[in-house]
Amino acid sequence: MQTLLATTPLLDYQHPTLQQLVAKRQWNTLAAFDKIQQIYNFVRDEIQFGYNTADNIAASAVLKDGYGQCNTKATLLMAFLRAVGIPNRIHGFTIHKALQKGAITGLAYRLSPDDILHSWVEINYNSTWQALEGVILDQPYLTALQKQFTSCKTTFCGYGVDTDEFEKPTIHWNDNNTYIQDRGINQDFGIFDSPDAFYTEHQQQLSPLKKWIFQHVIRHQMNRNVNRIRNSVKQ
Repeated sequence: MQTLLATTPLLDYQHPTLQQLVAKRQWNTLAAFDKIQQIYNFVRDEIQFGYNTADNIAASAVLKDGYGQCNTKATLLMAFLRAVGIPNRIHGFTIHKALQKGAITGLAYRLSPDDILHSWVEINYNSTWQALEGVILDQPYLTALQKQFTSCKTTFCGYGVDTDEFEKPTIHWNDNNTYIQDRGINQDFGIFDSPDAFYTEHQQQLSPLKKWIFQHVIRHQMNRNVNRIRNSVKQ
């Protein structure tokens, strides 16, 4: 289990900004259940759903951005949990790009790869492993989506969602697995001790040109689309 508590270049939980937040929220003083639940809720809702420059950025960079997607939120969640002594690992996959449709549109969607790198965090709690994929979408964004698609109660695919439980997805952790994109999985890469190990073996398949376009153009369009949906519930 010590390996699953270790700091790494990506899981840089000794970074001052992470340590300061752990101290401010007093997460280290809590029982294990409350540590997991409060950190999970923080990463889910206070780190908004959005697209960073890359998958393999450090937890401190995700925290600084204030937003993340499946892979970057997983890194931040792992770092905070390790900082308070909760062992965890990462499970790697690919998902079909169809679940991103709506967040990514037009020519950008057509040019994007069919298979998108995906991951979720697994924690060891009460001697069992639990998947925490439901951390990806912040509650305001998901609520806005549900209000936009009120007729859908079960299967929904798009805008960062792929679930059979759209009306009431299992995104709240209470000693259970949580999911929001698991229906889109099409390849399983297995379990890794850290995101560093995962990204050493698997990276998003993009040409240098497409990578530049994603970082400097497409992701900003995607973030504007996501923010427009999130803010629509306030109007």
